Amino acid sequence: MKMKMSLVSIACLLAAPLAFGDAAEVYAKNCASCHAKDGTGNTVMGKKSKVKDYTDAKVQASFTDAEALKAILEGKDKMKGYKDKITAEEAAAQVKFIRAFKK
Repeated sequence: MKMKMSLVSIACLLAAPLAFGDAAEVYAKNCASCHAKDGTGNTVMGKKSKVKDYTDAKVQASFTDAEALKAILEGKDKMKGYKDKITAEEAAAQVKFIRAFKK
């Protein structure tokens, strides 16, 4: 039984970078121009739009995963929604990706 658990664990660990890699690609394509590759918002458009710094733990605590998902899909303030460009699964992966910026 321990052997099966180990194999399942290994399979999950091997699959995780693939899923995260897809999220990174979606983020780079759709989000980084404003939110920056590192989530700081330190871009021309990010500064102009006053986007939040996702590396800041206080910023991360200021919104729920459900709020982030809604903002990604439907838009918020100056940000347009992406429900016509990405799937709900990709949007959920973006929330996890954004959460990983927290220091």
